[in-house]
Parts: sequence; structure tokens; C-alpha cells
Amino acid sequence: MRPRILALVAVLTALVLAAGGCGDDDSDEGNGGGGEPAGGGGGSASTLKLSAPADGAIKFDKTSLSTKPGKVTIDFDNPSDVPHAVEVEGNGVEEETETVTGSSAKLTVDLKKGEYEFYCPVGNHEEEGMKGTLTVD
Repeated sequence: MRPRILALVAVLTALVLAAGGCGDDDSDEGNGGGGEPAGGGGGSASTLKLSAPADGAIKFDKTSLSTKPGKVTIDFDNPSDVPHAVEVEGNGVEEETETVTGSSAKLTVDLKKGEYEFYCPVGNHEEEGMKGTLTVD
């Protein structure tokens, strides 16, 4: 009887370890450097990382992001002294982060399939090129 229990414990331990390797690791792999892709949209969520350069340049580190439909969080980091924010617009969505200087901000939006624009709404930063495309497919 005892060997069966030990065998069962070994199998359960192996299953737990295997499942542990399937979790969210904030990998940028497989979606154009944007972050963890969302699942099929049924309550799944993804996080896209975006940042401004520390030297204060008027640009984002990425000009394109991609993800799956569903709740999407943009995790924006601005280490510079120049104020920046991120606004997402398109397909009936128009939402933005707070404006930050030397810190970060997050924005969570529910996105459907399609193309969205993201840009910095501060001053004329968008006109100066601080913008990009977010593709949801």
C-alpha cells in the first residue's frame, strides 16, 4: 500500500511542476515584443510593456504592438524628466494613462480585433512622432 501512495505523490508532484512552467513570466516572445498575448478574449488578459527613453527623447521604445482580443494592460514606464502619457484610440476606444515624469503608469482597456493607434497626448509629442500602431488579432 505504501509504494502506491509514494507513486501517487510522485505523479502529482510531476504534474504540479509541469503546470508551474506554464504560468505568466512577462515574456515578450511571440507577439512582436509587445508582451504576453491574451487568450481568446474570454476573460483572458495581456500586458504590453512600453517605455519612453531615459534621455527625454520624444519617442516610445516601440512603434508597433500586438495582442489578442480581450483586456489589455499597457504598462508604461517613463524614466525621464520629460512628462509623457499613453493614449489608445480606435474602434470606439479612447483612453489614456495619467501623465508621468520619472515613474510609470498603467492603462487597462478591453480591445476587439482591429487596429488601434497609441500615442503620447502631451503637448505636440504625437506630431513629433511619439506614436505607434496596436494590432489586435
